[in-house]
Amino acid sequence: MTVTYCAPKEESHPCVYLPHVPVWCMRQAGRYLTEFREFRAGKDFFETCQSPEACCELTLQPLRRFGFDAAIIFSDILVIPQALGMDVQMVAGKGPTFPEPLKEPEDLQRLTAKVDVGKELGYVFKAITLTRHKIEGKVPLIGFSGAPWTLMSYMIEGGGSNTHSKAKRWLYRHPEASHMLLTMLTDVIVEYLLGQVAAGAQALQVFESHAGILGPVHFNEYSLPYLRDIARRVKDELKEAGQDVPMIVFAKDAHYAVEDLSQSHYDVVGLDWTIDPQSARERTGGKVSLQGNMDPCALYAPKERISDIVKKMLEGFGTRGYIANLGHGVYPDMDPENVGAFVEAVHQHSKQMIKKI
Repeated sequence: MTVTYCAPKEESHPCVYLPHVPVWCMRQAGRYLTEFREFRAGKDFFETCQSPEACCELTLQPLRRFGFDAAIIFSDILVIPQALGMDVQMVAGKGPTFPEPLKEPEDLQRLTAKVDVGKELGYVFKAITLTRHKIEGKVPLIGFSGAPWTLMSYMIEGGGSNTHSKAKRWLYRHPEASHMLLTMLTDVIVEYLLGQVAAGAQALQVFESHAGILGPVHFNEYSLPYLRDIARRVKDELKEAGQDVPMIVFAKDAHYAVEDLSQSHYDVVGLDWTIDPQSARERTGGKVSLQGNMDPCALYAPKERISDIVKKMLEGFGTRGYIANLGHGVYPDMDPENVGAFVEAVHQHSKQMIKKI
């Protein structure tokens, strides 16, 4: 028996059939790899993102080491604020920084009203096309974007934040301007994702990384409608072109929204590590496939312990309608061998489970 991994490998084949549960990792191309650090040494982060050849190489590095069942293009969610005309820099020891963040609603006038996505983000499309050729059909290639609320938060906070109080201030004081910005971002994201598919992306993931800073009321007003709109519009456009590309939504810490997310036009709901697998199955009612959700810190455990944790996770989710992943990305200080142990454990245990079905 095989399991179906709904991420098209070739246009004429809607699914890839594997003898095990498929597995990939968020941030699987990253600083935990020696070759990644060596390749990136002395290079500006966003200049790297703007080089199709560099992005292709960094995307392929983890595939050479591990038996991942998918690749995700190396890029960054903050290329969209850049396309809107904002200056974004990656500062050592600090992370992404906006020298001139949005402070008041009138600052929206600084943003590009109509973004030429092909011109501003064409380097991402070129990276995807190049990588598709280099992968040679061995695994599917995933494209991605940040979600509107997450991008809005960065654009107002000026970088990372523990409280996101500046961005949430807008929700309470400037609701109309907030919706205006979220709508602007949504329009760019839809065109951006469609461009990724045209370039060769075979699945798409939307990252709502800052969902957890919102309560249910604000999530339902300022996040969920835009997530739904993105999936609906992308799928409608693709349907007209005779295409069907799977879409994944990952809303970190939005445990309260699992049911709503399962009815939001996405094919897969990604889960962080705070959600119980069996509970997620019950709450989504089989409407979608699930992805996740091992605690990334479990990769600090000995390899034998990693295997046990993976086995328990697989037993919770089951082998059908499931993609194994971490509940967030790989951290920079993790041992690559433990990442490999995670991938091997998913393959080994799921093969045994499938044989028993």
